Amino acid sequence: MELTKLSSLLSFLSLTLLMLLTSTESVVPQQEVEAVDSILTTMGATNWSFNGVTCMLDVIFEAPRLSQEANASVGCDYVANDSDWHVVRMYKLFTMKFQSLAGVLSPELMKLPYLYSIDFAYNYLNGTIPPEWGLTKLQEISVLGNRLTGKIPPELGNITTLTKLDLEANQLSGTVPSELGRLFNLKSLIMSSNQFTGTLPAALAELRNLTNFRINDNNFSGSIPDFIQNWRQLTRLEMVASGLEGPIPSNISLLKDLTDLRVADITGPAQGFPPLDNATGLIRLVLRNCNISGEIPAYVWQIRELEMLFLTGNMLSGDIPDSLLINGASVNTYVNLFRSSSTGNTVKDILACTEDVICPRYGCSLHVNSGGNDLMVRESNGDVLYEGDANVEGSASRLYISDRIWGFSSTGDFMDDNIFQNTRYIATLDNSTSLSSVYTTARLSPLSLVYFSHCLENGEYAVNLHFAELQFSNDHTYRSLGRRIFDVYVQGHLVKKDFNIEDEARGMGNPVVIPFNASVTNNILEIRFYWAGKGTTRFPRRGVYGPLVSAVSVNPYFKTCSAGGKKKKFAYVGIAIGASCFALLVLVVVVIIWWKCCFKHNKKKDKDFEGMELKTISFSLKQLKTATGNFNGTNKIGEGGFGPVYKGTLSDGSVIAVKQLSSESRQGNREFLNEVGVISCLQHPNLVKLHGCCIEGDQLMLVYEYMENNNLSNALFGLKNGRLMLDWPTRFKICVGIAKGLAFLHEESRLKIVHRDIKATNVLLDKDLNPKIADFGLARLHDEGQTHVSTRVAGTIGYMAPEYALWGFLSDKADVYSFGVLALEIVSGKNNTSYIARDNYICLLDWACQLGRSKNYEELFDERLGSKINKEEAETMVKVAILCTNGSPSIRPMMSEVVNMLEGRTYVPEIIPEASDYTEDLRFKAIRDFREDKFAQSSKTHDSTTIQTDPLFSMSSYDRSDIETIDTR
Repeated sequence: MELTKLSSLLSFLSLTLLMLLTSTESVVPQQEVEAVDSILTTMGATNWSFNGVTCMLDVIFEAPRLSQEANASVGCDYVANDSDWHVVRMYKLFTMKFQSLAGVLSPELMKLPYLYSIDFAYNYLNGTIPPEWGLTKLQEISVLGNRLTGKIPPELGNITTLTKLDLEANQLSGTVPSELGRLFNLKSLIMSSNQFTGTLPAALAELRNLTNFRINDNNFSGSIPDFIQNWRQLTRLEMVASGLEGPIPSNISLLKDLTDLRVADITGPAQGFPPLDNATGLIRLVLRNCNISGEIPAYVWQIRELEMLFLTGNMLSGDIPDSLLINGASVNTYVNLFRSSSTGNTVKDILACTEDVICPRYGCSLHVNSGGNDLMVRESNGDVLYEGDANVEGSASRLYISDRIWGFSSTGDFMDDNIFQNTRYIATLDNSTSLSSVYTTARLSPLSLVYFSHCLENGEYAVNLHFAELQFSNDHTYRSLGRRIFDVYVQGHLVKKDFNIEDEARGMGNPVVIPFNASVTNNILEIRFYWAGKGTTRFPRRGVYGPLVSAVSVNPYFKTCSAGGKKKKFAYVGIAIGASCFALLVLVVVVIIWWKCCFKHNKKKDKDFEGMELKTISFSLKQLKTATGNFNGTNKIGEGGFGPVYKGTLSDGSVIAVKQLSSESRQGNREFLNEVGVISCLQHPNLVKLHGCCIEGDQLMLVYEYMENNNLSNALFGLKNGRLMLDWPTRFKICVGIAKGLAFLHEESRLKIVHRDIKATNVLLDKDLNPKIADFGLARLHDEGQTHVSTRVAGTIGYMAPEYALWGFLSDKADVYSFGVLALEIVSGKNNTSYIARDNYICLLDWACQLGRSKNYEELFDERLGSKINKEEAETMVKVAILCTNGSPSIRPMMSEVVNMLEGRTYVPEIIPEASDYTEDLRFKAIRDFREDKFAQSSKTHDSTTIQTDPLFSMSSYDRSDIETIDTR
């Protein structure tokens, strides 16, 4: 035996010596050397070099000693029946991973015929995946964690040797090519954290050797496919926030080898618990927000290997076995100590797992330094103590209640970080940061983080949430590629969906404060941050995701607070009887205007009103004169029925827009009250922000944030030399933004608002061309319990729903109709009322309905976009617009449904428009009557007069045919 080993060793050494002696002849072919050098250069690895002569030594002597931290470059191997050495693989080493290479992927990999594995993970590569890779014989491809864009080349389906394809955490888009179904050797297909759309192709059913399939955080459509039953060898299946709909197919029971199943945040019909009794080896099971009802099957608790179970956000019933709630249980159970159901006792609801709590006193503010210690912060009204929660950390779910009637609950676990005791707060990455102290720490949660105060005075509050992204870098490395996305709820209402701190703050480490309004009616305030499965989970390392917040600040709008530990009635009778802030503000403004007009010279009376507060800043006339150069004509940026609009700059450098009431305005007083009453109560990224107002003497002015790109009408229909060229992605973003703003007004806001005048001139564009709905002078409150209200008609011809224009029946579906018209204008670049396609069509909508019947949508597309338009998105927009402009309000969707359809989360119903005869169709009666009247007047006077209620930045040079407004109030 020993002689045999010695003989083998001598033979190996002899072969080694022979190879060394002949190394000058056994070199890598020059073609491959040049290809490697070209690939390295293309990828941006300029400090790399490859010498094919020394490659043999790398293999024999270097490779056995390599670690994952080694700085080896390219490995070579000797191929039988071939006298040359060849490049076989690029090692999974620092040289190719975690290097932040900023180049592009090279097509020259095809010149390395013996290469079988590439791993370019965690770099900064951009560009597309070269289709030439389809000519290789690769077995493994990983481009995890880069900036790649474009579609998956269908040519990759030719690499039948492929066993692993990892595309996670890039910006790839489009549909998954059916050609991937030819990869019959494929075992691992990972496409998470991209922007893929469409349905999963049926050809993927042929991937019968799959063991690992992940498509989290995408925009797929359609149902979870039945063909997953073909993947009998599957051990890991992840579909979290993938865009796919439920139910989970019952044939999932055939996947007996599953050890890790994660299906979460899917829409679809209610379903029972999926049959998983055959998957006896499950270790992790996540079925979160899957609309599952009924009891949890008993076999779930008997799975021996089960370590982690998440079933939150469903409609489950029944009991959890007592054995799981004791120490030593094999399953990590995560119990949410925050409210799970209503008991009728509001304090008991919020502190569901504690004894009854009696409020020792009632507070009227809340200040929390999330993840930090107690901190005194200098604010405009003095020093304020922000109470810290840094001493609370640990397991996946903890409840903390301080002595000051507030607390928080954090649930979940950071998956795949292999750490079960997770720290729940983090510190800033850079101790030398110039950030304010309140932003240098933050509380982080893997799933759901809830802050609450359970002994607050009832009333209206300003809620300021403070954020700063601390975990990603602000450079050009892979560490900067993270996307933290989560949802924000205030008092149970979704106020921010898909919130991204870095986007909102425009960079890592930048502070940002997001304001909200909250109404406390049962002495409880709840602020919830929730991770719905979107965003990356691997930057700068595994397990970095979930909601993060730096501080919470809550202050009352009212002035009177409790004393002596007892509740005290509010000074404002309107709040005491539950009146909305809208009604209160209108009342206050009316009183102020009346008082100003009657007693403007009475100095003594001025002092009587010094304590009166509005939920908006009061500017002095002197401030606004200074800001606008005494309303200099050179600063005039618009003119509307309300009056002129001026650009101004405040003393702190803030740029504003000042809307001045014209003394000749017939509706200015009414609209001024409406604007202040509505906008000051609402905050949303797609609503214009009202900074304040000025009421001085006979002057009424509104002060808004300044919109650099004027309004959407100017961008679409303005004069050619001043018109913006909006590309398709920008148009689509604008359309979705408008829809989100209306969804907030109709469904998410505490006050349910019907705008009544949605049109292109009332949509403003900021410097990044984000849309902001403006001009709330005609807005009306809407009671959710009413199908509609009857009111006098005020709005714009061509945008008003027929039931409202003809009979004054107003509901939120009137705004939906207006949005539909506006969506058609965005996709076509044509104005609804001024564009006539043919003599027998009265307007753009009429023409669109006719094209909808034949599904010839492309005729509507703006020819200026040419081939650069995304036809799939544009067709969806037209279908949604036609659905929104249906003559029947009941058929029109809600605006939240519109958002889901536009973003591809739900299907657009196939409703074929009825044949339209504009002489009979009531939708076009107002336009027809208006044109007939205008023609009659023109024939008499050869002139026409319009009544205008232009928005903030309407310009006098506009084509007035698109802003005819009637008011028969």
